[in-house]
Amino acid sequence: MEIVDGPRVESRAQRATLGIRRRTPFRGMLAERDRLLAELIRWVGEHRVEPEGPFFLRLHTVDMAGEMDLEVGVPATAPDGGAVTAGVIPAGDYAVLAYRNHSLQANRLLQSWAAESGLAFDVADSPDGDRWAARFENYLTDPRTEPRKTRWTVELAFRLR
Repeated sequence: MEIVDGPRVESRAQRATLGIRRRTPFRGMLAERDRLLAELIRWVGEHRVEPEGPFFLRLHTVDMAGEMDLEVGVPATAPDGGAVTAGVIPAGDYAVLAYRNHSLQANRLLQSWAAESGLAFDVADSPDGDRWAARFENYLTDPRTEPRKTRWTVELAFRLR
């Protein structure tokens, strides 16, 4: 794993988004992310929507033994339609870490850094798993121009309480 930036805390404003949300088993989640990302990229191109930031994966609910509630999206303002719906990235303070390769290691690093720093994520227990107020993987490398995920720079951004 290569750390590109962080970990650190950053305040962020609310942003409008367009995205596709699904529930999927943890096993196979990344394949579903890839399908949804391809669908969203196609939709953005067909509707001539200009992204206002990087494409992202948002985890709404995490249950590694069950289903994950995830969304693939992009900051943009445009009329939604079909599977693509309007949403927001909530404002707040975020723990952020940018890296290349090895998502699991990067997630563990950000979570341990936050715990050691006395920071608490905005997450709550629910019957469906851990419900996150805002947990993002922002794809700083545009997947439209670089298909090899091992070369992507990814920013983790988890909202703090």
